[in-house]
Amino acid sequence: MELTQLSIHSIAKQVKEIAELDVEVAVVVGGGNLWRGKTGSDLGMDRATADYMGMLATVMNSLALQDSLETLGIQSRVQTSIEMRQVAEPYIRRKAIRHLEKKRVVIFAAGTGNPYFSTDTTAALRAAEIEADVILMAKNNVDGVYSADPRTDADAVKYDKLSYLDVLKEGLAVMDSTASSLCMDNDIPLIVFSIMEEGNIKRAVNGESIGTIVRGK
Repeated sequence: MELTQLSIHSIAKQVKEIAELDVEVAVVVGGGNLWRGKTGSDLGMDRATADYMGMLATVMNSLALQDSLETLGIQSRVQTSIEMRQVAEPYIRRKAIRHLEKKRVVIFAAGTGNPYFSTDTTAALRAAEIEADVILMAKNNVDGVYSADPRTDADAVKYDKLSYLDVLKEGLAVMDSTASSLCMDNDIPLIVFSIMEEGNIKRAVNGESIGTIVRGK
């Protein structure tokens, strides 16, 4: 799903639903609808430059999400790993936690601030830093983790539960190995599900059985 203003507003409405459940909500937004660092690198660009461009794309999406949330009456803050104080706060762990305690939605942008690290790794790192209970990985093209790409392989099998070791050993396309290892080492569960179905984020938060849960060794 391309992140249009309409789809961002739809995501904002789902985030609003869970923010009103009295849970603390932090969001890591990708930038692939605008720019992918790997694409630039494949075209011959310097990898670091391409990745920095990708980080800036995540800032654009984060600001759009913040605007939609605040239109819905949900207080939010964007924190960036690369300083740009005119548009967002710099990432400060203690400040992020304080915002969460005040029931503000915190949106983490600009990746880790370093090239060669993915949005997946950003999510795992920030989850570890703020001691998140779970990572909800909302996908726009699949409804869980499969043994192969279900769009091209009719025999692909969907998993209900997996361990991080399974993911790493089988090379399953859940998140990159750096992010998977970080989640495994810090005992952070991961739920992979489709964002295409309205209300799925709330279902995941409420513990309903959707998508695939990855946890433990």
